[in-house]
Amino acid sequence: MSRIHPSAVIEEGAKIGQDCVVGPFCVVGPNVVLGDRVELKSHVVVTGNTSVGEDTVIFNFAVVGEIPQDKKFGGEDTRLEIGARNRIREHVTINTGTSGGGGVTRIGNDGLFMAGCHVAHDAQVGDRVIVVNSVAIAGHVVLEDDVIVGGLAGVHQWVRIGRGAIIGGLAKVTHDVIPYGLVNSDSGVLAGLNLVGLKRAGLPRTEISALRAAFKELAEGQGTFLERIERLAESAESAHVQEIVEFVRAHSDRSFLTPGV
Repeated sequence: MSRIHPSAVIEEGAKIGQDCVVGPFCVVGPNVVLGDRVELKSHVVVTGNTSVGEDTVIFNFAVVGEIPQDKKFGGEDTRLEIGARNRIREHVTINTGTSGGGGVTRIGNDGLFMAGCHVAHDAQVGDRVIVVNSVAIAGHVVLEDDVIVGGLAGVHQWVRIGRGAIIGGLAKVTHDVIPYGLVNSDSGVLAGLNLVGLKRAGLPRTEISALRAAFKELAEGQGTFLERIERLAESAESAHVQEIVEFVRAHSDRSFLTPGV
């Protein structure tokens, strides 16, 4: 049995899973699906074509599933898909997709979205992502698994941030960030690797050493950034280094943050 506060508004058509909790003054729209054991604190709005995965908790005054903040949006049938076990804190806003961006905004599993952050239309967010207070994730951004975006940072439209990267507070990220990269400047400079994150993830010393050697080649090697990547592709035996190579070789709508630039 789910517990729904008498002041909550559950519109006809909404689907509420088993053992959900819907707190005071929440609004759940007619096209919303809440998985089992989802909890909405108080004054939460879940609207649009939105699905929320099991065991997710959405805190006070968050608004998820509203239409995109995009003037081109004309009321198309678009969606927001939120995975399992996420924590979406106070005043967070997450919008549905647009027809021009694939039509779906996706949030993976086990994420933490801290107070006041925004995830815009068509963003694709992986698992175990942490988005810190007041971060702005623009439309069409890709955050791969295990990314951390520090407080008050801004991520430009269409940017991809590779798995395990960390973005420091106040950073302005206008270009793609390689997997395991570290960005710690307000001007968005690729300053190194996320060594703390790699160690916390339990990577062997040999893999971390391989990544450090690869980053040194990217930072100091001869030729253009893409030429250095091609040399890594030919020589790298580490799967994590090859992941960086594949990330850079993949299609992108932005250029890359390069070391020290």
